[in-house]
Amino acid sequence: MERLFGLETEYGITIDGAEKIDVVEESMELIRCYQQGDFVPLWDYQLENPRKDERGFEVESLLNDLDEKVHLQQDRKRKIPFKELKSDLIIFNGARFYNDHTHPEFATGECLSLFELVAQDKAGERIVDICAQRRTEGLKTGTVQMYKNNTDFEGHSYGCHENYLMDRSVPFERIVEGLLPFFATRQIYAGAGKVGVEREDKAPLFQLSQRAEFFEVIASIDTMHKRPMVNTRDEPHADPEKYRRLHVIVGDANMSEYITALKVGTTVLVADLIEADALPGYKLKDSISAMKNIARDQTYQWLVEQEGGRLVSAVEIQDAYLEKARSEFAGRDTETDWVLGAWEDMLRKLAHNPMDLVGTCDWVTKKWLVDSFCESENLSWENPDDVFWMQSQDLEYHNVDREAGLYYLLEAQGQMVRLVGDDEVAAAMSEPPTGTRAYFRGRCLEKFGAHVASINWDRIVLKNNRKEHAIDMKRLVDSEWVRRYNQALDDSETLVNFLDVLNEIDANV
Repeated sequence: MERLFGLETEYGITIDGAEKIDVVEESMELIRCYQQGDFVPLWDYQLENPRKDERGFEVESLLNDLDEKVHLQQDRKRKIPFKELKSDLIIFNGARFYNDHTHPEFATGECLSLFELVAQDKAGERIVDICAQRRTEGLKTGTVQMYKNNTDFEGHSYGCHENYLMDRSVPFERIVEGLLPFFATRQIYAGAGKVGVEREDKAPLFQLSQRAEFFEVIASIDTMHKRPMVNTRDEPHADPEKYRRLHVIVGDANMSEYITALKVGTTVLVADLIEADALPGYKLKDSISAMKNIARDQTYQWLVEQEGGRLVSAVEIQDAYLEKARSEFAGRDTETDWVLGAWEDMLRKLAHNPMDLVGTCDWVTKKWLVDSFCESENLSWENPDDVFWMQSQDLEYHNVDREAGLYYLLEAQGQMVRLVGDDEVAAAMSEPPTGTRAYFRGRCLEKFGAHVASINWDRIVLKNNRKEHAIDMKRLVDSEWVRRYNQALDDSETLVNFLDVLNEIDANV
């Protein structure tokens, strides 16, 4: 497609058979199972500034600062240095794999292809699963279980974040205007489904989304407290004069390859519409309430109120975005046309009979499983003990163990729609996305790893003969810079030659 994007997924971790676990240390130990040798922390935190807001200011504090202070006190008792505890790894495929304190997190490298992103995302699942198996082998008792979901069913939510590179010149108000109706309604196909309600009334019902009930404000820089529908953290990882990064935190973690591609693909096209100033013009009266009401609507009418009082359906709103995208972008590339076709087919089936989407849509497939389980075991939504067993089925849908997870059981039976093959996923575990700076990051680490002093999204610092050379990667979001730098990396036999070629490229700009 025509912009960079990627996914960050926080995984749930537990140990079956253990009376008590320290999830922070277990997350650390799991990540260290990726590499068999000594752990060497390379990630550079110096350039990170989570308090810079893209609305043009820097906040004095974040709502989760108090949590961080509590975590810091707990970490001091562990007597493990910060970098050791984070266990930050960069993998040869360009991804980042690290301990986000209570969750192992896998952040894919930057991608330009939806199907390549799906392969990279599934590669993350495989890597997490392999590490869980290795950790289990090192335990005296218990089995490590990893879940690609967003809730512990006790009021805590963890995220699957999406990232999209955008034009900095687009007014922030237009971004919010374009995203709110889209995000509130996108869950009708992108939701992962959830048994029960964790906040407010705790009603015993099936929701479309695992995350919808956890959002409280329209826009803010925070991600853990008073979560916003539009996150304003300003870390573009590119030239800040030209680009911003749209950091999306409202989405669920999807097991379905089809929905992962459709979720990201439709959001790319909406970002395109925002930049082109070609929005369909819907304005909801209360976007937060609309998102929560859609998630809980058991009639599947998914009606929301616009400013002015008119009720419209979520399908109608999504269809309006689809028609705008089709009129603006149809025919420009193969993946755009795939998204337009898949989007239309999805909305048609959702309007006619959502249950036709078993095997494609996560929430529909999960509901079918839960309903079948309830019927076979004679369970009732009115019985809290029965709801607990339904939640266990919900959780097992997200188990990344391909021998135990319910999603993978359905996949093995040929009931889930696939977009990539097992060979492509296996390759993505070590091969970075083509034509991107993720390729440069991963291959640089693979080729000159012994010389890497530090690394992050924005730069790599290489050390040769006690002299450090910082390579600025912020420019490597432009195709021509990517081509030149990646070619230099592929052609260079030695580090000295590589650095000389890069210097020559920079001098000829």
